[in-house]
Amino acid sequence: MAAHNELGKWGEDIAVAFLEEKGYRILERDWKSGHHDLDIVALDGNTLVIVEVKTRRNRLFGDPEEAIDYKKRRSLASAINHYVKLHSCRCDIRFDIISIVGMIGTEPQIDHITDVALI
Repeated sequence: MAAHNELGKWGEDIAVAFLEEKGYRILERDWKSGHHDLDIVALDGNTLVIVEVKTRRNRLFGDPEEAIDYKKRRSLASAINHYVKLHSCRCDIRFDIISIVGMIGTEPQIDHITDVALI
């Protein structure tokens, strides 16, 4: 596996552990359907939470969440819509971002940004 893929997998593992520690129930990881994909789908009480995870080694080129540009947000909105319709979800839905900064084997910096507007 390429180093950047290992870092991304590590970041998602950290994010899942972080969410579970806060009481979230993880429903899906790396959900894919056609060209749609979501990093984490979880429940926070009765709210369906879609979480995009961004992992970086450092902040030299900005905060990880800054990589979620307009095009990525549109893609996420489409994927969330597809997921909700596919699973006939009838609950509140929220979009969160978890940014992880660090290296494998170190203590990461974790930022959990809740209820982010997609577009």
